[in-house]
Amino acid sequence: MPGCGTPGPSSHSAPSSRGGVLPAARRANSERTLPDLLSALPPAALRLLIDREALAANWHALDRLSGDAETGAAVKADGYGLGAGIVVPALAKAGARSFFVAHWQEVPAVLDAAPGASVSVLHGVADAAEAAFARASGAVPVINSLHQANVWVESGGGPCHLMVDSGMNRLGLEPAHVGDPLIARLEIEVLMSHLASADEDSALNARQLYTFREVAAQFPDTRRSLANSAGIALGPDFRLDLTRPGLALYGGIPRPALAGTIRQVAYPEAAVLQVRALSAGESVGYNATFTAERAMRVATVACGYADGILRCWGREGALFHGDAALPIVGRVSMDMTIVDCTGHDVREGDFLTIPYDLPHAAELTGLSQYELLTVLGSRFSRQPKTR
Repeated sequence: MPGCGTPGPSSHSAPSSRGGVLPAARRANSERTLPDLLSALPPAALRLLIDREALAANWHALDRLSGDAETGAAVKADGYGLGAGIVVPALAKAGARSFFVAHWQEVPAVLDAAPGASVSVLHGVADAAEAAFARASGAVPVINSLHQANVWVESGGGPCHLMVDSGMNRLGLEPAHVGDPLIARLEIEVLMSHLASADEDSALNARQLYTFREVAAQFPDTRRSLANSAGIALGPDFRLDLTRPGLALYGGIPRPALAGTIRQVAYPEAAVLQVRALSAGESVGYNATFTAERAMRVATVACGYADGILRCWGREGALFHGDAALPIVGRVSMDMTIVDCTGHDVREGDFLTIPYDLPHAAELTGLSQYELLTVLGSRFSRQPKTR
């Protein structure tokens, strides 16, 4: 008790969540605001470097291949996982004017990154709330069904695009419904469809083109858009008035004709957390799936399947220290991956490169090039790559 040899609580103390007293240092920390804490964050142990020059070069290459058609840019899924705040300004600077996203929640980031740009929402308007947001934001809905056409017309209408299903059976108005009176009430700027197998030499490509042309003949004064990245490489018949590249902008090569033209854009890196020596017979990682046959050095790296480096990387994958390949050993875990760094001067704090040449990484992991990009997690610090 105070006055009986035990000091009372200081006038500078504060109650803790358990009814005690917080030490002064902890109390000071608890009073810091979120902006204070964010500004004090140390550099991330994961970084995703975005080569904006390569991104712009890829857009220019696809623009040349698009001939007289306008070349837009698909930037859905946060710019294919690379960060809309980085890729959209670079694409706008390169010359892109028309951007495509999937969800309405993606619109503000694109408009913030490219004020005044045209943004189209591929999923269309499901209800009055989405229609109201379209009108407030200026984003253009892509109408996919008679239901969506009715929602848009009943909300007051206005400019829109119309997606027609030409054989993919995913999203889009069935060709038989094109003559519905509701469609005649739409103010259609672009008639669209989407190719299902443009990355393959499939007879479906020609069938979809034929179906789309049959529908387009009913809209003689409306711009037409069919080709994605792979569709651009199919040839001039598919390019029409507006192309919508996505994957190839970000370094993906969906058709061999684009090899040698498209440049790598994404360069993920992860920091080494610890280096240790193993003796023969010691194992590493969950379930001890790797056992050292000899003395070796291994490095534990700050990336795992929570970051998009899935366990399929562990079969034959490697990270790189400069030009040196360091094979992955043991199972990839949620936050960490272990590599064999025997014979290499790898130290704690070094950054290792995750090889992200997309066609090669897809062959190695069994993931598609699309998955490789969009699976990269939020713990990567996305930043422009410097030369």
